[in-house]
Amino acid sequence: MLSYKEKLPAITTLIFDIDGVLTNGEVFVLKNEFARAINTKDAYAIQYARRMGYTVLIITGGESQELKKSLVDIGVHEVYLRSSNKVDVYEQAKVKYQFEDHQALYMGDDIPDYKVMELVGVATCPQDAVVEIKHVAHYQSPILGGKGCVRDVIEQTLRCQGKWFKEDAFHW
Repeated sequence: MLSYKEKLPAITTLIFDIDGVLTNGEVFVLKNEFARAINTKDAYAIQYARRMGYTVLIITGGESQELKKSLVDIGVHEVYLRSSNKVDVYEQAKVKYQFEDHQALYMGDDIPDYKVMELVGVATCPQDAVVEIKHVAHYQSPILGGKGCVRDVIEQTLRCQGKWFKEDAFHW
């Protein structure tokens, strides 16, 4: 069986959950909206991956239109909100963005991510993921959700493919 690092050269599509992955899982309840914080290093890595030609997708059970807009603004191709069945959404994304399971990296942290993580080429999770997710993950980032774990897996993928720290990506 190949190690996760041996599978990274095939990755073309990066898929992430939001709560507990791009955020630390905390939600601040404001008057008319829930507020979340996203790590700037994660946001930069998403932008960088997009510039290097990767498809970046979000599959979340959340429903924040404002967060969706922010993620699209930093380079995410598509944010699938209210995803109660993440496998169905994943299968739709495969058709729309024309990738195969072995070309997808997914990072999740909790039970709703489990079934998708069984399908993808590289299943990853933050350090503070639940135990069931840690068992299905090919790689557990040493970094907590919302603290740079997305940057960790994006950087590893791009480094493995010789696409990290490219001079032409410095100029926006």
